[in-house]
Amino acid sequence: MSLALYGHPFSSYTQKVLIALYENGTPFEFRCIGPDTPQHAAEWLRRWPLRKFPLLVDGTRNVAETSIIIEHLQLTRPGPIALLPADPAAALEVRFLDRFFDLHVMNWVQHAVNGALTGDDTKRREGLALAAEKLELAYAWLDAQLGGRAWATGADFTMADCAAAPALFYADWTHPIPDTCRVLHAYRARLLARPSFARAVDDARPFRPLFPLGAPDRD
Repeated sequence: MSLALYGHPFSSYTQKVLIALYENGTPFEFRCIGPDTPQHAAEWLRRWPLRKFPLLVDGTRNVAETSIIIEHLQLTRPGPIALLPADPAAALEVRFLDRFFDLHVMNWVQHAVNGALTGDDTKRREGLALAAEKLELAYAWLDAQLGGRAWATGADFTMADCAAAPALFYADWTHPIPDTCRVLHAYRARLLARPSFARAVDDARPFRPLFPLGAPDRD
């Protein structure tokens, strides 16, 4: 059965799933949700009224939540890149770091973005201040955790890296990673050079003016 992915190229969580699809060359149809494609938005909401994307449609099955989507792909369409290791203990580490990047990095980026989207200067400043505080903690922990590793959990690219790439991409735009976090800076650079993520970044370039905190002229 064919796959269809509903989402938007500039969405970090859509990018997370796109990376997984690109890594294994998995065929799929991308159905962009936007003002030019109202039919996609209508079908997406019919299938998933919670109004969150991305959503993967696999035949008659609707698969929501990025980590579940990637695990679904591994189970139903395994490719040369195993994004979840077969060893249960190793898989647990991948799942932990996947959750870390979603909950302790991307979540705070979204908090700052939401504050900016209100149009209220006070809420914008408060959102950025709290995001900066939380991201500093995450950056310091990651810089120590990733020492000696090529990828999030070691030598192999996994689901944790699919989560890390867009999270760190937008986090550094929101509150720059300190120069002292050299390990984390190097890891972010490796993610940007990975062909699967580089493709996702390039596809999203036309939408950079939409970033409410102001997209920096880099990356």
